[in-house]
Amino acid sequence: MKTLPLTPQVLVAAYVNGIFPMDVEGQIQWFSPDPRAVIPLDGFHASKTCMQTWRSGRFEIRIDTAFEEVMRGCADRRDGTWISEEIVRAYCRLHELGLAHSVEAWRTLDRLTGVGQGQAGELAGGLYGVAIGGAFFGESMFSRQRDASKVALVALVERMRRRGFALLDIQFMTPHLQRFGAVEIPRDEYLERLKNALGVKASFVD
Repeated sequence: MKTLPLTPQVLVAAYVNGIFPMDVEGQIQWFSPDPRAVIPLDGFHASKTCMQTWRSGRFEIRIDTAFEEVMRGCADRRDGTWISEEIVRAYCRLHELGLAHSVEAWRTLDRLTGVGQGQAGELAGGLYGVAIGGAFFGESMFSRQRDASKVALVALVERMRRRGFALLDIQFMTPHLQRFGAVEIPRDEYLERLKNALGVKASFVD
């Protein structure tokens, strides 16, 4: 797919056709990998430790309160990021239109000691992605404190289940996500699942 401006219209058209952009050495490139990685919502599983952290109240989960900060946290997590300023601007526009969302893990006070887990009230980690119909296209995640991104992922899956979503696309397989039940499927199968998910009426936020 040739270089196109990252307008909301172009981005939505790309996503509904199984395509997404990345900045590669200063140039926007478009991808539709084969195989494609997804996390089946009925096959998602997290470690006992992760679920204990999720239930402990160590992190407060918030939705869409710091979208750009989450994007920049993802961009800062390693050198050579594909999340360029152009990408940040484009997805912030999608966020303003209600199509891109962040799931955020914020540090809380320890309930027994009153001591902050890290610095209480600060963003500890999170993830962001695009929601269209019953599909959520996960873009990236980051942690500034141990387990923060894992808790955000658990929160994402729980939210998708409650709200009737059908597809969690994670684009590329990683060993980290494989531990949560991620699988790879052929692109043709992915596109069929995507078509079905796009026909689902689901809302990520009220």
